[in-house]
Amino acid sequence: MKRFVSLLLLSILSFLPLAAKAQQVYLPESSSVQPIGNDPRTQARLHTELGALYFEAGAFAIALEESNIAIAADSSYAPAFTLRGLVYTTLRDFVSAENDFKRAISISPNDPEINNNYGWFLCQLPDLAKQKAGISHFLVAVRNPLYETPDRAYANAGACALKAGDKEAARDHLLNAIRFSPNGAPGSQVILAQLAYDEGHVVEARNRLLDLFQTGWQPSAEALWLGIRVENKLGNKMEEKSMAAQLRRLYPASQEYQTYLKGNY
Repeated sequence: MKRFVSLLLLSILSFLPLAAKAQQVYLPESSSVQPIGNDPRTQARLHTELGALYFEAGAFAIALEESNIAIAADSSYAPAFTLRGLVYTTLRDFVSAENDFKRAISISPNDPEINNNYGWFLCQLPDLAKQKAGISHFLVAVRNPLYETPDRAYANAGACALKAGDKEAARDHLLNAIRFSPNGAPGSQVILAQLAYDEGHVVEARNRLLDLFQTGWQPSAEALWLGIRVENKLGNKMEEKSMAAQLRRLYPASQEYQTYLKGNY
């Protein structure tokens, strides 16, 4: 189940408008290149956006430097603290990360992306109380009527609730993720199918997977492996072999395919 939970606990960087274009943007060799703009808020915003590009490119040291420059320019710019918190999380400096997320929340307590990122951070921690606090931040995010991606926060809340051992809450959040998602939230569908399978509701699990596969979504290795076990449990040998062939074709080096070859159903 941990592998399915990890699918959804992903950092959402959409509070930075340029972040999604990292692979298409030229990154200067030195972070000493100063973005255009003289006022502190513009400097903070541009350095934060540049830092986000470096962060997505895996240049964490430069991303950290850029976030420091942004904070030095304007210590009231919350996204800069959020970015630095994400960098520190990646570097496994959880104390510094939490301090930065708390600072960002104190500046913009109702910002949905900041709450989503802070919730994601808290759900990485082993402390049950912090995981529950993380869920509360996801729910703050979805209550904002201007939040454009509530499905992501609901999906994160569902995965976090599942990690915390609250299956009923997890189901509710995941169903909301599907309801609000423009693409049907395939990750949430797979987790719900896994939950159904684990509880012995094999037909429900099969129906969820079939509905998902029929959308044209390319199944993940996790989804195919679950489908193989579902069809095996139901005695549908042809369907089982068909999914196994897809798993071999799409993910021959995956852990799921290796487990299938060993017959560890």
